[in-house]
This record gives sequence, structure tokens and C-alpha cells, in this order.
Amino acid sequence: MDLQETPNKQDKTEYSYKKELGLETFIFPFIFIGFFALFAVKMGLANTINTMRNTAYRLLIDTVLYITAVCVLMGAISSLLSEFGFVSLANHLLQPLMKPIYGLPGAAALGVVTTFLSDNPAILALAEDSRFRHYFKRYQFPALTNIGTSFGMGLIVCTYMYSLSPLIGYSLGGAVMTGLAGAVIGSIVSTRLMLVFTRRFFADRAYELETGEGGIVVPENMRQIREGGIGSRVMASVLEGGHSGVRMGMSIIPGVLVICTVVMMLINGPSESGVYTGAAYEGIQLLPALASKIEFIIRPLFGFSSPESIGIPVTALGAAGAALSLTQTLVIRGLANGGDIAVFTAMCMCWSGYLSTHASMMDSLNCKELIGKAILSHTLGGLASGVAAHWIYVLAYGLA
Repeated sequence: MDLQETPNKQDKTEYSYKKELGLETFIFPFIFIGFFALFAVKMGLANTINTMRNTAYRLLIDTVLYITAVCVLMGAISSLLSEFGFVSLANHLLQPLMKPIYGLPGAAALGVVTTFLSDNPAILALAEDSRFRHYFKRYQFPALTNIGTSFGMGLIVCTYMYSLSPLIGYSLGGAVMTGLAGAVIGSIVSTRLMLVFTRRFFADRAYELETGEGGIVVPENMRQIREGGIGSRVMASVLEGGHSGVRMGMSIIPGVLVICTVVMMLINGPSESGVYTGAAYEGIQLLPALASKIEFIIRPLFGFSSPESIGIPVTALGAAGAALSLTQTLVIRGLANGGDIAVFTAMCMCWSGYLSTHASMMDSLNCKELIGKAILSHTLGGLASGVAAHWIYVLAYGLA
């Protein structure tokens, strides 16, 4: 083949054409300026720009590098699990459970475990492995983002919420378990809704096996392994899996830095001194303010004991870690009880910062056309998790 005819495999973007000058050409500048004005009116233009730069930098250092490290470790582990047949075993054992509940193959349970023990993007390291992908039909594969995110940071969220027991004055074990049950219900709602959208999107190709670029179709009842003895297979699995984790970590940089910066600036407030300094993570608190306007709807659904509690799930939209720190503040101030902790646990785990990770995760799975559907499905799933946790707690423990 002539060199000029060789397709560029790196360029996956598909383009269409519009007139050089159109309506959007003249509308966009007003939207663009209005976006910055939204922050600049309250923070000042210089502080707005500095906060954007500093937040993006802190996210790169504190978040992206951490996520990359998680992806490298989980990539190595998942590659070992695939190489020596654990994924195949999980698929066979859990198929009777995962298929009727989630509509996914049993291998998807491994994604639940990895994200529960670490964070949302950990599932990307699994998804990169063609030996893991081949268990999925094409329409099932994008739903990994939804089911994985539903359990992201699960272990951290549960242990942190339980550690607040001395502050609240009684054991929060029941509240945490109720929240975990709520997160499971939310994950089912989110994943099932996503599968409805993906079936329609892929249409005739929906039931084809998902192999990825350059992937191979594995014969039925067989699994692919590397050449060589056990020692060489272990080393090759660890190194290649870790390398795939590096690629995954790097691929989420644009989504985390751009989207999470905006989300954090919409959620957070000024510095501790009450003034804007241009430091990282400052913001205009727009999302919490909007949520307080619909408190009359939110409180009956989630049973929050104080208006301030609304800020926890809203903050969890951008970052579950930030929501956890706010939870301790509410408990210390006596503004949260066991029922609130159950709802916080469910929604912090189920949402776990999905607004700041969903876009980059879907892009990494080459499903960016379905980003909107994934976010819509997960928004409804997170709401369902909170409502379920509240009413399960009421039925189990009453209103105390």
C-alpha cells in the first residue's frame, strides 16, 4: 500500500461540514463571554483566570497522577487475572447473577470489585484488555462506565462514613450498609437505562462481540494466553497491563482538567477567609444555591434533616472526596443523623464525581457519542440510590 493511502490510526475524529459563517458563529462569542462573566462578576476576572489555572494544575498533580497510579496497578492486576483464567472463572460463576440483574456478563463483576476498592477509572484498565472485552456484546460495553462509577471509591466512602460513629454518638454500621444497598439499587437503574440507549444506538451491530481496535474474536469456551512459561507470562502480564494503565491515565487528562475545573468552580465557595484570592478550588457556589431552591422536593425524597445536607450529594457530583469532608462538618455541627449518613453513603458512592469523570471515561472507551446518555442514566441512578437508601432506612430503623 502506498504511504499516502495508509490511514492515520491516531486520528479517530469524524468531521462533517457546515457553512463557513452561520448563526452559531455569531451566537458563540456571547455564550463564551457570558460563561466567564458568570464567574468574573463574583470572583473578579483576574481571580477567575488564576483559579482556573491553579485548579487545573492541582487536579493534574493531585488527581490525575493518583488516578494514573491506580490505573497502572489495576492494569497489572487485571492483566494477571485475565492471563491465568480468573476473569473466565468470574464470568462463569457470576453469570447467573449479573445477567438477570444488570444485563451484563459475569465478568462485569470484576469491574465492580476493582472500582469499589479504588476509583471510577480503575475499570478502564480492565476494559483495555481484549480478553476481558470479548465477554461483552457491543451494546453492553459502554455500560461499564455506569456500573463501575456506581461503586467508585466504595470502600473509602463506607469506611469513612462508619468512622464518624464516635462523632454522632452511636454506631453507623446499619446506616452504611443501608447506603450500600441504596448504591446497588442505583447501579441497577443506571446500568439498565444505559443499556436501553446503547441497544438503540448500535442497532443491527448491538449483539456483535466487543473486541476493540485490532482485537480478535476468541473461540467459544477458549481463552487467550501469552507464550512462554509461568514466570515469563507473569512478568509480561504485569508489564503490559501496567503499560495499558499508563495509556488510560494519560487519556483522561483533558476530561478531568477541563470538566472537573468547571464543576469545582460551580460547587465551591471562596477561601476560608471569605474572600477570593485566585487560589485553586475556589468557586461561586452556584450548584448548591440552585439545589436549595428545590429543597421542598428534595427533602421528602431523601429525608434530609437539615437544608445544608443538600450540599453533600451536590458536591459528590464533582468529587466524592470533597463530599466526605463536608459530611464530617455537618456531623460535628449536629446537622446530620443516621438517616442522612445512609443517603450520603449511597449517593457519594453511586455518583462519586461522575460529572468530572464520565466524559473522559466514555471517550477512553471510544464511546464519546454516548456521553450524554451515560450522564443522564447515571443522574437518575444516583437519585434512585438516595431515595432507596432513605426509605430502606425508614423501614428498618424508623425516623430516628
